[in-house]
Amino acid sequence: MFPLKDDLPVHRTPVVTWVILAANVLAFLWQVGVVGLEYSVYAGGAIPYEILRFRDLVGGRQVPDLVRPPLTVFTSMFLHGGWGHIFSNMLFLWIFGNNVEDALGRGRFLFFYLASGVAAALAQTAATAVQAGGLPPAEARAALAIPMVGASGAIAGVLAAYMILFPQARILTLVPIFIIIRLFYIPARVFIGLWFLLQLLMALGGVTGAGGVAFFAHIGGFVAGLVLVKITGRRRVERRPAEW
Repeated sequence: MFPLKDDLPVHRTPVVTWVILAANVLAFLWQVGVVGLEYSVYAGGAIPYEILRFRDLVGGRQVPDLVRPPLTVFTSMFLHGGWGHIFSNMLFLWIFGNNVEDALGRGRFLFFYLASGVAAALAQTAATAVQAGGLPPAEARAALAIPMVGASGAIAGVLAAYMILFPQARILTLVPIFIIIRLFYIPARVFIGLWFLLQLLMALGGVTGAGGVAFFAHIGGFVAGLVLVKITGRRRVERRPAEW
């Protein structure tokens, strides 16, 4: 299933969503046009070993970090591994982020987004550490040295908030049925629920990073979003008294 748009208008310009989207695009242009994808992923990605040890892992393919670990959990949210990666993430942010920002308010939405991304990185780090615990030392070290990049963990939190705040919203979705492509309006709670179920199935099937996808980061960001949206609450909307 591929989302195209939702049917909810916004009441305020989603400034924070646009800034986050622009920051991701500019960071990706820096990756591909200035330093190269591989260098940028190792320099700014969240590497489990570094997060657990609070120190930069330099040597082999590793390069000096842009910031000191574990602050790389923040830089990793704005870096991506390829054109398809950033396109899909920014599409989801564009569709779902504006309404969540509208409901939470700009300041709380920025906090919500960053906190969900941090929770996602920590969840994937924990899952990788557990998996590495059953491996020989050399293989465990190699697994812990694989960097994580992408906004999908933070966006998973946005999806969770959208599902809670706007369960009746409809998502125009492209659905391939064999060789036929159809468009359907799917309720947000169904679309997002199916998305999360897929992440759970892949993660519980022992896939911590198949194809470069950090499924436990998605789960961690989503669960964090469910909790944080309850804590932050909706923004207060001032209402003027009716005119006589």
